[in-house]
Amino acid sequence: MTLEEVVGCSSTDRKMETVSEALEELLVAAQRQNCLTVGVYESAQLMNVDPDSVVLCVLATDEEDEKDVALQIHFTLIQAFCCDIDINIVRVSGMRRLAQVLGEPLSTDSNANEPRDLHCILVTNPQAEHLKLKEVGSYCKESRCRNQWVPSIALQER
Repeated sequence: MTLEEVVGCSSTDRKMETVSEALEELLVAAQRQNCLTVGVYESAQLMNVDPDSVVLCVLATDEEDEKDVALQIHFTLIQAFCCDIDINIVRVSGMRRLAQVLGEPLSTDSNANEPRDLHCILVTNPQAEHLKLKEVGSYCKESRCRNQWVPSIALQER
């Protein structure tokens, strides 16, 4: 392995970690501001009614979700829509960490309430300028320049 490869790898790892943390902070801030739409169906509805309010689309899966054909079809349609109207989009792995960040239960609670569908999350409200939104958006733009239209981020357990 060359020095460039070693430096490039560690630099890429640090960048990914920074973007992962920025995404987590952005989701928490957006949730506090009531600027999150959670769920595949709810997200599709919002993008149909008010696509201009959407500034970021997060598609979340884990390994077991990769075999869910219906979910993958939904993702394909959402990705196509986001690309058509220039919405930043990112794929995320680490559903457990995502649930922790958003304060969501992982399973049905004692009151028989189902957990929300975290597979698709939209961040809305373009008026709310948030530093972390710029950071995540910049990462998405850099990825598109490298022909990676839907970048992936792994959320790490803490």
